[in-house]
Amino acid sequence: MSKSHATGREDAWEGVVTGRSRGMLDGSNMYHFVEVRLVDGASVKVRVSRPLWKSIAVGDRITKRPNADPCKA
Repeated sequence: MSKSHATGREDAWEGVVTGRSRGMLDGSNMYHFVEVRLVDGASVKVRVSRPLWKSIAVGDRITKRPNADPCKA
């Protein structure tokens, strides 16, 4: 992967989900992540909300608009 957790609130991107994961990074809170292959070929791992994480599967397309949360396309 080229970047990990490096997307900012002002960034915009679009891509296809290549993996899903979750973990208790701080020992008490569950965090949900998806790996996304962007349209330019780069891969990023981004944190998403639990409802979005539960609603997507590998192969689904998701988008992120500036100052918005990622959503299923």
